[in-house]
Amino acid sequence: MKTIFISTFLSISLLFSIHLASSKKVEDEHEFSYKSGAENGPEHWGEINVNWTKCGTGHQQSPIDLLNERVQVNPYLGRLLRSYRPNNAIMKNGGHDVELKWLEDAGSIQIDENNYHLIRLHWHTPSEHTINGRRFAMEMHMVHQTPDGKKIAVIGFLYKYGHPDPFLDELEPYIKEIGNKTNEEESAGIVDPRKIKLGSRKYYRYMGSLTIPPCTEGVVWTIVKKIRTVSRDQVQLLKDAVNEDAHDNARPLQCIYDRMINMYDL
Repeated sequence: MKTIFISTFLSISLLFSIHLASSKKVEDEHEFSYKSGAENGPEHWGEINVNWTKCGTGHQQSPIDLLNERVQVNPYLGRLLRSYRPNNAIMKNGGHDVELKWLEDAGSIQIDENNYHLIRLHWHTPSEHTINGRRFAMEMHMVHQTPDGKKIAVIGFLYKYGHPDPFLDELEPYIKEIGNKTNEEESAGIVDPRKIKLGSRKYYRYMGSLTIPPCTEGVVWTIVKKIRTVSRDQVQLLKDAVNEDAHDNARPLQCIYDRMINMYDL
């Protein structure tokens, strides 16, 4: 009985943490936009809400340009340890992006002895991060958080135009269902994050922030070095699903300041 109680308590605690993590994402897409020059555009995010000041004043903001001259190879980072599992998920149209959110524990990653549980993933078109000034067709973010809700880690994948992405292809019917329906949710059934392959052990690592308000800093960023492929139709599907002013939902590049960019290259 004691074992069952502990197991149930841990499960409830984890789900509560996941709920808290999800609530940190801005739900009202009308509060901000990606349109440069607009009153609620990226250059003004830090002025819109008192809780968003980091968007304008922070020194650890994301995204950034991953410049070779700023990259240091660090073999001590080690391989990215992922332990995912399939579980129930929903597809949601947030107006400014399309999001896949797991309703139950979908596993975790381990970074510096911390376990970060997978909460959700979403897409940006075009990519937010660049490599030596090159911007890509799309970027996918897998957002993770520690059970206490205090630490966030994001794995980013960059895509160029080419063959369709198999994982996105599986989700296409659900994305179509919520297209142009802000705040609409659609059950995606059991979704297996293990189908998202790294494709390479090499990755970039730096400290940054969320790329949407409130632009929370202290986020551990991991950008997989291998560039994946996505079809033009798949990118257009994501663009068509969201609000018109979010078709290009990539935040402008932020100043690196004195931050280090590490790379695991083994």
